[in-house]
Amino acid sequence: MVLEQDILPYLQWFLGGADSLGALPRFLLIVLGIGLLGLVGGYVMAAARHGVLRGGDITYRTVSAGFRELFEMSPRRIWALARLAMKEAWRRRVWVALAIFVIILMFAGWFLKTDHQDPAKLYISFVLTATTYLVLGIALLLSAFSLPGDFKSKTIYTIVTKPVRSGEIVLGRILGFTLIGTFLLVTMAVCSYVFVTRSLGHTHVVERSSVKLLPGGEGASEGQTSLESYHRHFVHLDADHRGEAESNHGHFHYVEPRGEDFRVLPAEGFMRARVPRWGSLAYLDRQGVSKERGISVGSEWTYRSFIEGSSQAAAIWTFDNIAPPKPGENSSDSDEEEGLPIGLIVRVFRTHKGVIGKPITGAIQVRNPDTGLSSDLIPFGALDAKVDERIISRKLTSTEGAKIDLYDDIVSNGRLQIVVQCLEKGQYFGFAKPDCYLRLPDGSPVLNFIKVYLSIWVQMVIVIAIGVAASTLLSGPVALLLTVSFILLGFFREFFVGVATGTEYGGGPIESLVRLVTQQNVMSPLKAGGVEPAIQGVDGVLKFLMQSLAQVLPDFSSFSTVDFAAYGYDVPADRVFQDLTTCLAYIVGLAVIGYFLLRTREVAK
Repeated sequence: MVLEQDILPYLQWFLGGADSLGALPRFLLIVLGIGLLGLVGGYVMAAARHGVLRGGDITYRTVSAGFRELFEMSPRRIWALARLAMKEAWRRRVWVALAIFVIILMFAGWFLKTDHQDPAKLYISFVLTATTYLVLGIALLLSAFSLPGDFKSKTIYTIVTKPVRSGEIVLGRILGFTLIGTFLLVTMAVCSYVFVTRSLGHTHVVERSSVKLLPGGEGASEGQTSLESYHRHFVHLDADHRGEAESNHGHFHYVEPRGEDFRVLPAEGFMRARVPRWGSLAYLDRQGVSKERGISVGSEWTYRSFIEGSSQAAAIWTFDNIAPPKPGENSSDSDEEEGLPIGLIVRVFRTHKGVIGKPITGAIQVRNPDTGLSSDLIPFGALDAKVDERIISRKLTSTEGAKIDLYDDIVSNGRLQIVVQCLEKGQYFGFAKPDCYLRLPDGSPVLNFIKVYLSIWVQMVIVIAIGVAASTLLSGPVALLLTVSFILLGFFREFFVGVATGTEYGGGPIESLVRLVTQQNVMSPLKAGGVEPAIQGVDGVLKFLMQSLAQVLPDFSSFSTVDFAAYGYDVPADRVFQDLTTCLAYIVGLAVIGYFLLRTREVAK
C-alpha cells in the first residue's frame, strides 16, 4: 500500500512538534486571518454604503451582536430546524440515491470478475469509491439548493419571523442534511459489505486423485483443489485429514475430514485488517556508503527508490520497541513461534528478463544497530508488488557461523535493523518506508470497514457545510459551482499547492496558459517576446492568492481511506481522530461564516 505521508500520533498532529506546526495553532492562525479579512471587508462595504462613521458603527454592532447570539442559540430550535431539513430532503426523494446504488451493485457483478489476482481489492475499492462519489453528489445537491429555494419560494419568511436566529438556521440545515446522509451511508455500507462477501464467497472440492502421501510424513499428505472462480489451491493435510489450502488470489481455506472425503470450508482472508508497525528507512549505495535515498530508474514517480542487485546496495529499516512476543501469539510452527513476524513489499525493476518463471532472488538479514552483529543471509523470491508475510526465526546463524538468538543477540535496547538486498546482477529492488513493517495481530475487518465509511462520512459532512455556507449568500447554481470548485480543488490539492509554491513544472497559471497556446514544453525557459517579467509578476500575485486559498481547502484526497481497506490494512485510530477533528473544525468555521453571511442578508426585514 502506498503511504506518502506519515501518520503522526494524534497529540503531535494536534499540538505540533519541533518540526511542524500543529493543527490547533494552524486553525487559530487561519481563524485570525479570515476574521481580520472579514472585518476589514465588512467595514469597507458598510462604509461605502453608509459612510465612514456610520459604517464603523454598523460593523461593530453586527460583530458584537453576532458573537452574543452565537452563545445564545437553542439546541431545541436547532433540532426542530434539523427535522424540517430532513423532511425537506426526504420530499426531494433522496432515497433515489439508494435505488441507484443498488442498481450499480446489480450490474457491477457482470463486469467485476474474480479472475483478478486479488479480487477483494477490486471489489472493495469499487464499492467504496462508488459510495464516496454518490454520497458527495447527494450532499452537494441537498446543501447547495436548500436555502436558495427557500428564498425563492419565500418560505424562509415563515422561519425568520419567528424567534429563530440565523446561526440556528445554518446549524439546523447542516445537522438535518448530515442525518439524512448518515442514513444513506449506513444503508450503502450494509449493502456494500453483503455484496463483497457474497460475491467473493466460494468453496472448492479436494480432488481425491491428487492427494498423495508424503514420504516420512507420518500420514501427512498433499494435493490440490478443484478449479473454482478461476483458481485452485494446493492442500496440505495432516494424518487426521485436517489442513489448509495454500493462499491464492488473496485468500485461503481450511480443510477438515468428512467421512472418507474432505470438506473445504469457505474462503478466509479476503478482507483483512493488517496492523503494521513501521520503522525508519535508509539506503546503502553499490559501494556500501550510507545514503538517504536509493537510485532512480527513470520513473517520474519518486515514491520508491531502488537498490542495485549483486552489489553492496541495501535497504535498511530500523525498528524500535521490540520485545519477545508472548508464547503462542504467532500462528506458526513451534520452532518459529517466538520469531519476528514481518511484511515485505518489493517492486522489481528488470534490465533483462532473467530466468522466465522464476522470481528475482533477494536476501534478508537482521542486524544489531549498535554492535553490527548480523545474521546469515535469508534468501527469498521477490513477489513483485505483493505482500510477502514471513516470520524471522528466533534461532539464527551469524555470518561467522555461530548460533545466535534474535532477541538476546540482535535486539539492542529494543532496536533492530532489517537489511534487504537484491542478489541478481542487472536487477533492482524498489522500496519506500512503508514497504517493510513488523506485523502486529490483525484487527477486525468489519471494524476497519466501518472506519473507512467514517472517512466517507467526514467528506460528506464537509461538503454539506460548504454548500450550506455558500447558499446563505449565493443563488443555487452559483453555490453549486462554488462547492464543486472546492471539491475538485480538494481532490487535487497537492497539485494546486505545487503550482502555488512553484514545485510543479510549467510555472504559474498565466505562464502555463502561454506555454499551452505557444506549444512550449515545461522544461525550457519561457519565451514570450519580452513580456516574461510581466507574466511572472501576475503569476506571483496569483500564486500568493492560491497559497492563501490552499490553507482552507479540505484535502479530500487525504481524507480517503479506501486504499487501507482495499489493500487489507487497518485504518489507524490516530488517523480516524485526526479526520474527525478536522471535520469539526470545518463545521465550526463554516457555520460561523454562514451565520454572518445570512445575518447580513436582508431577509424579512
